[in-house]
Amino acid sequence: MVDDCPVHNMQAQFDIVQAEPTALLYKRPDGVALVGRENRRLKELFKDFGVQPSTVAVMGQMGFTLSTLINMKDEEVDFVIKSMIEEYHLDLLMGEQFGIKAAVRAKRRLVEEEMEQQRMDLAARSNEKKRRLEESSDGLLLKDGNGSLEALGLLGLTDPDSDSEGKKVAKRRQRKRRSKEVGEDGEERPREHPFIVTEPGEPAKGKKNGLDYLFDLYEQCGKFLEEVQHIAKEKGEKCPSKVTNEVFRHAKLTGAGYINKPKMRDYVHCYALHCLDVETSNNLRKEYKERGENVGAWCQACYFPLVKLARQNEWDIDDLFNRNDKLRIWYVPTKLRQLCHIERMKHGE
Repeated sequence: MVDDCPVHNMQAQFDIVQAEPTALLYKRPDGVALVGRENRRLKELFKDFGVQPSTVAVMGQMGFTLSTLINMKDEEVDFVIKSMIEEYHLDLLMGEQFGIKAAVRAKRRLVEEEMEQQRMDLAARSNEKKRRLEESSDGLLLKDGNGSLEALGLLGLTDPDSDSEGKKVAKRRQRKRRSKEVGEDGEERPREHPFIVTEPGEPAKGKKNGLDYLFDLYEQCGKFLEEVQHIAKEKGEKCPSKVTNEVFRHAKLTGAGYINKPKMRDYVHCYALHCLDVETSNNLRKEYKERGENVGAWCQACYFPLVKLARQNEWDIDDLFNRNDKLRIWYVPTKLRQLCHIERMKHGE
């Protein structure tokens, strides 16, 4: 008697693939070839999460790939699980259902962290090139008594009036080239620092917002995280403990599109200094406002006080973040971690 059960047929095909590891692909019932590499990637994704091989095989038959799954929202993954139960009549154990969602979330986090690391590496290389160009043109670097700023690779302060006409032209051309960039949604949007340096309590002038507004955005992110955690608890899902893409998506859905990942990730260390040492943060704001410096220069200057705080805390920058109620929801910026490592090695500690 012919077995017409799609799950049993699929299991049989999966067993064939397991028995012939050299095979590059296998045939689905509809005759369409599924590349063996994608099948292996799916097995690798779910191998430590209690998902049975037959379940993985059915997901492959449904046409899902690793890239498709990790780019899906949690609700969409729930729909896939529901479809396997209702359409393919799979008797999925509760552990398997949670295992599928947990595996997708874990892989998604890993990919996001790798992308963030790449972005920070590119930014670090770009900053290094910029620093070298400024060294070659000015021949000067601002140092403190021990030369620490130079060792950290932070840019020195320069007199705004000291720029030559050629440098001013180069800067205008650079701003023009950066006038547009591709956003998360694939659309082009203006590229600029959306803030100006302001003293504590000082209202911003013109079209750009001040630093009090910037720090308030981080407070809002904390509230959006609480909302996401509440929704996750109601669904019986794992609650995120830090601000992730899920929080930014939730903020956008609730009308707070002005809160986005690129903007918030760029100034995390500035907010960290504001939370850990508000007096130093306020003094730095006043100093850079008086000098007429832009937000980019102020942003770079916020790193060094944090490195000093980390040294006082036996270089445990994660502990500084985790012990602060407002900072524990944010990941430690990669560049800050690297600067702490450089300074620690320099002191031989």
